[in-house]
Amino acid sequence: MLAREPPPERIPLRWRAWASAQKIWRWEFWPRQVFYLPLVPLWGVLLLKHRGRLVFTATNPGIPHSGVLGESKFDTLAHIPADLKPDGVRLPATDDASPGSGEARVAPLMDVMRQRGWSFPIILKPDAGERGRSVKLARDEAAARAALEAYRGAMLAQVYHPGPMEAGVFYVREPGQERGRVFSITLKDFPEVIGDGRSTIRRLIWAHPRYRLQASRFLARLREQADRVPAPGERVRLGIAGNHCQGTLFRDGAKHITPGLEAAIERAARAIPGFHFGRFDIRFATLDDLEAGRGLAIIEANGVLAESTNIYDPTWPLWRAYATLYRQWRLACRIGAANARAGARVTPTREILRTWREHVRTRADDLSD
Repeated sequence: MLAREPPPERIPLRWRAWASAQKIWRWEFWPRQVFYLPLVPLWGVLLLKHRGRLVFTATNPGIPHSGVLGESKFDTLAHIPADLKPDGVRLPATDDASPGSGEARVAPLMDVMRQRGWSFPIILKPDAGERGRSVKLARDEAAARAALEAYRGAMLAQVYHPGPMEAGVFYVREPGQERGRVFSITLKDFPEVIGDGRSTIRRLIWAHPRYRLQASRFLARLREQADRVPAPGERVRLGIAGNHCQGTLFRDGAKHITPGLEAAIERAARAIPGFHFGRFDIRFATLDDLEAGRGLAIIEANGVLAESTNIYDPTWPLWRAYATLYRQWRLACRIGAANARAGARVTPTREILRTWREHVRTRADDLSD
C-alpha cells in the first residue's frame, strides 16, 4: 500500500480571522479598485481642465503612450548607459503552445549567454510587464526552459544583480528645466521567514503579523515547498519581485536623496529620449552606494503610470498617500500639457482603450517567484 502524504498543517482560525479583519484598516492591502476610488474626482477635474484629452499620454514623448501600458521594457532600457544597468536581451514571442515549446525558445537564450559570458542565475520577465507579474529567477537551464514555456509573450532576460538591496526612485523634470529632481525614493524589504527547525514555512508565514495578510499569494508561489520545515536560522525568501503586491514591504527613503544619487538618475533619465516623468527600479549593494550614485543597476524604467511607491509605507497615514498621488497626477498632466503645446502627440481615448484590451488579453499570468 502506498503511504499517504500528510495533510497540510492546520493553521489556527484566529490567525486567519485576524488577517481578514486587518485588511479593513490596513489600506496598503486594499484592492486596487477600492484604493483608487478617491482619485476619480481628480481625474474628472483634470479631464475637464484639458477638454477631455488624455494629456498625460504626452508626458514622455519618447515612450509609446508615455508608458501608460504595454511599452517594451527592453526598448526603454536600451537607451540607458551600460554602466547603469545589467546586460539584457529581448526574447521574441511565440505562438507555439505545445508541450516542450520552451526547448526551442531556450536555445537562443543559451547562445546569448555563451556569447556574452553570462552565467546562471538570470532574471526572466515579460517585456511588457505589470506589477511584477511572472518575474522568474532562473537558476539553471531547466528553470529558464520552464519559464519560457509558461509564458509565450516576448520576455526580457537580464543578468541577475544580487543587490541585495532595491529601491524605486521617482524622477520628474518639467519642460524647460535644465535638470530634473528626485520626487521620491522607496526602499524595498523583500519578504523572508527564518526557520526554527520545528515549523513549516506555511506556519512561519501565518505566524508573521504582516506576511499572513498575503499568505495566499506566498503559498500559491511556494506550492509543495510550503510544508517544508527549514533548519534553525535558515532564511527562506518568499519572493524576488520588488513589487508591493508581490509581498515586498515599501518604506519611504526620502532621507537618502543626495546630489550624488540625483546626478546618476539625471544621467539615466536624460539618456531616454523625451523622458520627463517616471520611476527607476534600481538594485545596489549598500545605502552608501545608493547615496553616492555608485554601482547602481537600473533593472526597469517605468513611465507615466508608475507610482511614487513610498505611498505604501505602512507608517504613512492614508491622507498623506492620497496627497502624494494627487500631486503626482497634477504634475503628470501639467508636463503632458506643456509637451502637447510643443507638438507632442496626445493619444486618443479610443486608442488607449484598444491598447488596454490588447494588453489584458495577452498579459502574463501571475506566476512570479
